[in-house]
Amino acid sequence: MAGTKHDRDDKDMEDTNVSRFMPMFEVFRNELDEHQDRRERIIKASRDITALSKKIVRQLCAPIPPLIAKEIKTRYDSIKDLFTSIAPDLQGSNGWRYQKQISGGCQEYVEAISFQHYLETQTLITHQEAQGLIPGGIELTVDDYVLGLFDLTGELMRFGITSMATNAALPRGAATEGNGEGRDILLDLRSLRTKFEGLDTSSSSSDWSYLKKDIEKKLEVMKQSVEKVENAVYGMIIRGRERPKGWVPDLNQGQERGRDVVESY
Repeated sequence: MAGTKHDRDDKDMEDTNVSRFMPMFEVFRNELDEHQDRRERIIKASRDITALSKKIVRQLCAPIPPLIAKEIKTRYDSIKDLFTSIAPDLQGSNGWRYQKQISGGCQEYVEAISFQHYLETQTLITHQEAQGLIPGGIELTVDDYVLGLFDLTGELMRFGITSMATNAALPRGAATEGNGEGRDILLDLRSLRTKFEGLDTSSSSSDWSYLKKDIEKKLEVMKQSVEKVENAVYGMIIRGRERPKGWVPDLNQGQERGRDVVESY
């Protein structure tokens, strides 16, 4: 009988210990569930933003026809709705906690808005201007801004090559005082190349900095984009009169085999 009573006391003590810790583990469980749900929402929104941004980039041209401009505006509105929907999930420290999940969408969005900004103004969009186009108080990191501009060079290359194939000339801005012909896109690409080559990421104290990790690959692809436009211009100048109408420059001319293909072309 004594043994039976002792066993019952042990069981009661175990039940007491379990009930004491259960509320704490329930809190942990709820926090993990919320984290996973929040993470999945951000990943899905980032993918949708990426897809819409790519569609915008593919539609952009100079000048932008009214019908295309209307479609692009609809997609921009959809992107802003997506940013707004996940804004509560990216406030405070969560903005850095889920930076990896939203980074890809931000970079593609910067590529789209910077390309349209260039086509309309022939200037580079600033970080402050790009930040102003992201609603909900979501922070655009400098890393995502710069990496988005790296991708912009691929779109400028494609735009320049296409213009040479259709108009036998490089895209050129409006004439300004002291420059009667206006600035062409190759000059802008060379200027961007110089700026990018001068970037110093060695002072970054963060080991997970996307710019620090990706800059070598991005620099290589960016240089290829500029070189392709340079080679196309050289071919157009030297043998331009021999080219038939509708001629498309050989983008692989002067390029080594096995080198990375520029994503946007």
